Amino acid sequence: MIYSVHQPQYLPWLGFFDKIDKSDAFVFLDDVQYKHREYQNRNKVRTKDGWIWLTVPVKFYRGDKIRDVRIDNSRDWRTQHLKSLKSWYSHAEHFDKYFSFFESLYKKEWDRLCGLNVAIIEFLLESLAIKKPVYFESELNAGGEKTQRIINIGKKLKADVYLSGAGGRDYLEENKFSESNIGLRYQDFVHPVYRQQFLKEKEDFIPYMSVVDLMFNEGERSLGIIRGGKNNV
Repeated sequence: MIYSVHQPQYLPWLGFFDKIDKSDAFVFLDDVQYKHREYQNRNKVRTKDGWIWLTVPVKFYRGDKIRDVRIDNSRDWRTQHLKSLKSWYSHAEHFDKYFSFFESLYKKEWDRLCGLNVAIIEFLLESLAIKKPVYFESELNAGGEKTQRIINIGKKLKADVYLSGAGGRDYLEENKFSESNIGLRYQDFVHPVYRQQFLKEKEDFIPYMSVVDLMFNEGERSLGIIRGGKNNV
């Protein structure tokens, strides 16, 4: 069984879902330290002038776990995010298919960032038709630090292969996996080019946007495009 892990991100990019799609089980790393200015509370969407960040304001202390980070609802970020999605994607072919979810999502005053992110990811997985069992690190009680933490999660799941992001080559202690009888593979995701708003020439395509950029434009074709299938550019 192949497993993968990742911190719950806000409106994740395509590669996040590629990793889940290539796994037999996925674990949210909700019990690790929150990292500011990464992708746990923000992501990118396409605009006519390039791209912008959609950022969820948060309140946290140094050392806080991701599951404990609270959202700063003193700022009306929900209205701004909903307005941005509507402004930049309302003319996309599949906008109406997904927008009602975000209207409902942003009506709720979310307290914790993790809960918000997981709700979005679960909807996106369902919409993409990626059906894999999902777990939370905090519920597995695997323990350990760094590489050993990942190995312990695999043991809890009775998995035999860990699928790491490509960046894992820089920090994973590879020998520990073989010593624990767990295989190690690295994700090899090639970002596709797909129909994108404000795309006049193929060279105008901007990669690494939130997966909603793909879904609003390509709809049910999205998973096939993530998997390397043909697109309509």
